[in-house]
Amino acid sequence: ILCFSVQQTPMKKTKALIGDAGATFSNAFTATPLCCPSRSSILTGQYPHNHSVRNNSLDGNCSSPLWQKGPETTAFPVYLSKQHYQTFYAGKYLNQYGKKETGNVGYVPPGWDQWHALMGNSQYYNYTLSVNGKEEQHGDNYEKDYLTDLILNRSLHFLDDRSPQRPFFIMLSPPAPHSPWTAAPQYEKNFTDVKAPRDGSFDKPGKDKHWLLRQPSNPMPSTSLNFLDNAYRKRWQTLLSVDDMVEALVKKLEELKVLNNTYIFYTSDNGYHTGQFSLPIDKRQLYDFDIRIPLMVRGPGIKPQQTLPAPVLNIDLAPTFLDISGLNLSFVNMDGQSFLSQMCSSMSWRNAKCLSCSSLLQQCFPDCVCEDAYNNTYACVRTLAEHNLQYCEFADTESFVEVYNLTSDPHQLENIVKKVDPTLLQAMNQRLIKLQSCEGDSCRATKI
Repeated sequence: ILCFSVQQTPMKKTKALIGDAGATFSNAFTATPLCCPSRSSILTGQYPHNHSVRNNSLDGNCSSPLWQKGPETTAFPVYLSKQHYQTFYAGKYLNQYGKKETGNVGYVPPGWDQWHALMGNSQYYNYTLSVNGKEEQHGDNYEKDYLTDLILNRSLHFLDDRSPQRPFFIMLSPPAPHSPWTAAPQYEKNFTDVKAPRDGSFDKPGKDKHWLLRQPSNPMPSTSLNFLDNAYRKRWQTLLSVDDMVEALVKKLEELKVLNNTYIFYTSDNGYHTGQFSLPIDKRQLYDFDIRIPLMVRGPGIKPQQTLPAPVLNIDLAPTFLDISGLNLSFVNMDGQSFLSQMCSSMSWRNAKCLSCSSLLQQCFPDCVCEDAYNNTYACVRTLAEHNLQYCEFADTESFVEVYNLTSDPHQLENIVKKVDPTLLQAMNQRLIKLQSCEGDSCRATKI
């Protein structure tokens, strides 16, 4: 199994080698659009209310001792190791990983045989790695230090050196396209004429939305537009190295004659916005542009060029990996469910999902537009079967509610909470209450 996490962008090689060669999920979502809680959900197969990682801080349980002693002990690599998989991790792990309070770089999470993890948040140069528990410093030499290329090269060595008698799992988490958006030298001049798309909800006023969306200036001033366009270009530039990574990995698997027996997953921990509702750049919001993630998978039994509309969450990745490994999933306590059969047949499943986010004003960008706040705390339920609706409740002084019909309003421009049948609102509220306290099997109920 090969899995790596990147954020969404049109990359030709990746689409051809994974999406066109397998299945593309058109309704893939993160349980929460924030790095550490989302990555914790990928690792554990659990909603944030069960793994208790609330934000990217140590106080928010990101890679904390409590996380290490609890949810991390039952993360999917632990089970893969018990299934005799050779496991390899490289790149960013969790935002607080490697800090003194979390055990420094000497701490290696259970289940990983080879560990090449970044200390702290995303960097491309001048960073520290934990290499199997030993500190490794890196500078600013492209050939030696550029992180995306480095983790690729180490994964290729792992593939060469592994035992062919045992299965393997590789997870690569490159920094791209996270800030500081440092492109490889050969790609620094690409996309010079590219700007962020001006369609959908771009630079639309956040009327009838929660207070954080009502505070940006509209229309955006030129300083904000220039800032977000520059960020958009640089993100694309960094992703060209990820595209090269995909190509090199597929080529290596082919050379080793294991490509046709390997599942390859391409996905992300969150979406991103550049100008939507006059918010310059970031994530953390409840809207589709922040919660939708790319998901493409190729592998044995998956027909090529499939587009699958069934909703899939990042909490479904861990049980899918374990299902592929042959583990009896009744032995694990995960909120997600395997979508292996969904890729190989047309079985129907989940039609409701839960997402949440919690975080004083912060993440402020040009023109004093702030993307986050202490009371940017919400929970939502999203349905895609009988009704394509999103219902969200805010834990703020306004007790704000937002409701969107994504069939008629795919860009979530109009909050229809005052127009919806009260009985449907009540049903969505009750479903949300149940999802906010669900665990394991109860999270997989489909009735609303």
